[in-house]
Amino acid sequence: MRWLVFAALYMGLAWYCFQAFKTSFRNPLFAQMYMASAILVLGFFIFQFTLVSSEFRDMNIYKSYAMGFVGSWFLFSLGVVFFLLFEDVFRLLWAAIMKLINPEQTAALPSRRKFISALALGLAALPFGALLYGMFQGKYRYKVLKYELSFEDLPEAFDGYKITQISDIHSGSFDNATKIQYGIDLINQQASDAIFFTGDMVNNKASEMEPWKEMFGSLQAADGKFSVLGNHDYGDYVAWNSEAEKEANLNRLKSIQKEMGFDLILNEHRYLEKDGQRLALVGVENWGQGGFKKAGDLNKAISGVGPEDFKILLSHDPSHWEFQVKDHPQHFHLTLSGHTHGMQFGIEIPGWIKWSPVKWRYTYWAGIYESMGQYINVNRGFGFLGYPGRVGIWPEITVITLKKAT
Repeated sequence: MRWLVFAALYMGLAWYCFQAFKTSFRNPLFAQMYMASAILVLGFFIFQFTLVSSEFRDMNIYKSYAMGFVGSWFLFSLGVVFFLLFEDVFRLLWAAIMKLINPEQTAALPSRRKFISALALGLAALPFGALLYGMFQGKYRYKVLKYELSFEDLPEAFDGYKITQISDIHSGSFDNATKIQYGIDLINQQASDAIFFTGDMVNNKASEMEPWKEMFGSLQAADGKFSVLGNHDYGDYVAWNSEAEKEANLNRLKSIQKEMGFDLILNEHRYLEKDGQRLALVGVENWGQGGFKKAGDLNKAISGVGPEDFKILLSHDPSHWEFQVKDHPQHFHLTLSGHTHGMQFGIEIPGWIKWSPVKWRYTYWAGIYESMGQYINVNRGFGFLGYPGRVGIWPEITVITLKKAT
């Protein structure tokens, strides 16, 4: 029943847009092409979500494209209808006024104005085009964002130490090996001392990473590559046949990370040493506010770490920093997180505006934030999930240089 209601609403909006095309173009081919494409998109969407079975609670890549296309067409239709409704109200009022002026005359609705229909189509095409661009180009428009952070208690040997952070690979969504290789090359070009990955290597299953294992294994950093798990890495969004099967999947993902040269840190810590000095690298399992997995144990992870140690924390979900880290008795100089993706949609103009709907869900959702001398960077993510694209919030490679404050 719900699919019938949705299809009726969708086709009703499409019919409204069809009228706008007929008014704007003399050649009926444009209107016919629009209606045919709208029907094809609806058919693909209904096919994927009703006839194609899935073991995942999250969408696979085909369902993602079906959602992306139907959402783009739906948004376009709403934009057109928004303008045409005002036009139709005007037409009805005009006919009513003419009837009042001359009751004997049969009042006829004036025709839609071509200018208004063309304007509606043109304006609605802007977000429609942006969503399509995001699906085919924006999701691989990698940005290298560079920051320099100063700390008074940074060990002198680490003055100028450069780290690269990537997050939220979501390899199960990838569909272009050439573009992914370009992103990998960008990471290696930074020539950082260490690479940190902050979770969500896959969407659902470890097998999603197999085709990309060699590519990501080629990442290079002088002092190594380190990682933590994100909420998607545990396989919680799959209907497993047994807990043993789920555990085997997680163990395979851990093995893949090792095969790629990543040191997976799970509620523990490592020390990075340089010229007889060191800093503590702390990694926790996923901890997220709300319904997300809370496997992270910060106190266990820092057992044996001294309060005087300079600490970098890898924690997938930035809500962990908000609710447990920044007010912790220990001082965590820098936390690296991801998870939000910046919702893969928003507006960012450096020095002027940074906005995404995700800000209503997460206080710390993209970029650098500071509280009581402690910093967090929320990486916008390397990959994508759900909507198979990005608009305004581009995939991110973060490069942070640590400096000794003078």
